[in-house]
Amino acid sequence: MHLENRVAIITGAGRGIGRAIALAYAQEGAKLTLAARTRSELDETARQAQALGAEALVIPTDVSVQAQVDEMVRHTVDRYATIDILVNNAYFIGPIGPLQETDVSAWMRTFQVNIVGPVLCCQAVLPVIRHQDRGKIINVTSATLARGQPPHRFRYLAAYFASKVALTQLTESLSYQLGGENIQVNAMHPLGNTGGLEEAWNRLHALGEWTESFQEGTRSRPDLIQRSAALAVFLASDASGSLSGRVIKVTDDFASLPPRIPEIMASEVYTLRRVEWE
Repeated sequence: MHLENRVAIITGAGRGIGRAIALAYAQEGAKLTLAARTRSELDETARQAQALGAEALVIPTDVSVQAQVDEMVRHTVDRYATIDILVNNAYFIGPIGPLQETDVSAWMRTFQVNIVGPVLCCQAVLPVIRHQDRGKIINVTSATLARGQPPHRFRYLAAYFASKVALTQLTESLSYQLGGENIQVNAMHPLGNTGGLEEAWNRLHALGEWTESFQEGTRSRPDLIQRSAALAVFLASDASGSLSGRVIKVTDDFASLPPRIPEIMASEVYTLRRVEWE
């Protein structure tokens, strides 16, 4: 088991990719803290994880509220004595539509959940993993903008994608701040047909946006969520070694990366840096 006795906090663990990551970690021997806002969904994830033999602590949490995040971490340490892995997966789709027609409060909520939430979780977890001089932080971002999709298809998801780019940059910045410590911070670009994605598709269709090819392509690949979970296992396990500050996509051949990690860390591959014209 690649994560035997490792303690993992997974936010947004009630459904979709968050649940898939939780169950993959359960199969690999991890002890889980499951966080999200909806208790009933967390209870179902916990039931499935426990059926796989894993311990699972359910803590309903709004990651945008510092007091709730601090309580989540405190209860985790009380239960398991430590924390080894943090998966920042909770997200909010946010406003969909032309910029001038969207409510700024919805933009603020998007950033509160998608970027401030991970910041609060990292702040609360870092003292624990620093104390043991070992830890993995995984920020779940979005693969859509990195898949060669025409940008106009998702022009009305500006708040969501802006927040996910911010989360990717936070990943790199935090990895530099933790340089020299045995704590790795990476971003993962998942794929898979989830409830949140279906909601976004429906709202885009109502605006007359054309997303059928991407939608049907994702629906035809039920394996994508499981592969996303496998990527989360890789980034949480010793197999990812010193890899840090990088963005790994579910479509990458991540199983082949370990021998190349020193080369990767000496370069700018798998980063947000753009390539300049000659």
